[in-house]
Amino acid sequence: MSHHRLPPLSALRAFEAAARLGRMTAAADELSVTPGAVSRQVRQLEQHLGVPLFDGSKARPTLTPAARVLQPVLTTAFAHIADAVREVSDGSRGPVDVACFSTLTVKWLIPRLFDFQARHPGIEVRLRTGPGADPTHCDVAITAEACDHSGNAPEYGGEPGTGTAPPRLFAEHLGPVLSPALAQRLTLRQPADMATPALPPLMLHTRTRRNAWAMWAAASGAPLPTAGPTAPEFEHYYFTLEAAVRGLGVAVAPWHLVMDDVQAGRLVAPLGFVASGYDYVLRRRAGTHPRLDAFCAWLLAQAAAQAIPPGPHAG
Repeated sequence: MSHHRLPPLSALRAFEAAARLGRMTAAADELSVTPGAVSRQVRQLEQHLGVPLFDGSKARPTLTPAARVLQPVLTTAFAHIADAVREVSDGSRGPVDVACFSTLTVKWLIPRLFDFQARHPGIEVRLRTGPGADPTHCDVAITAEACDHSGNAPEYGGEPGTGTAPPRLFAEHLGPVLSPALAQRLTLRQPADMATPALPPLMLHTRTRRNAWAMWAAASGAPLPTAGPTAPEFEHYYFTLEAAVRGLGVAVAPWHLVMDDVQAGRLVAPLGFVASGYDYVLRRRAGTHPRLDAFCAWLLAQAAAQAIPPGPHAG
């Protein structure tokens, strides 16, 4: 295909984001446009190619065979373009693009970001969220990865292709949390208390991490109820945590997401926290970039200064 017959770049970009993220709304958020604009661009691309790219409902579209061929090629191409632009750009200018899980952004990063802005008023930080926090579309991504079981904490400075580990922010620790008012009604003093048949209707679940209770039970050795009605399931972790704060049930959550609420008395953690087997690490683009270096150093300092989670069986 000659260059003058290529589809519009905006249409290719809209399709790539929608196909990679699985939803038009998620693509719209990433591209800072409306879902309708994404849909129009995708239709324009379909008309140009003469083949459909999505099947199914608008809420849950599925990729057609043609789309499955096109999407990975476009994703790789846009990643290469982004890498090249970053490589030739002046690292002392421009914003720092940060990818992070949505709940971690809301509950941990944003409440601390004022400190970075006070220390570095000339550096703009742009946040983007989404499942996986894809590091190929940003300067640095905070991701969750299985722990390094060598016993050695990764050092700052790990970069792709160097054979060094990425810098670790903190190990993830999980524990049940609930409002003080609900805690007065329930008897949760030891892990065995979780087996009570009255608990299932109060065990809050999150769609994006349905295995959270099972992970905590495996790590803590606590029994869980095997039968009974189930509590509501929420779309995002921050919905689940807000439900716990409001007394709607018991959530199992990472310490770094509930630390501020526990310290403020909005939540209590009667059974403490146990290591989940995951670390939160920084995946940053290679090279020396003053603004990015400053932000990564600040992130590591913030993580090092955070409170240690109370251990299991803590009151």
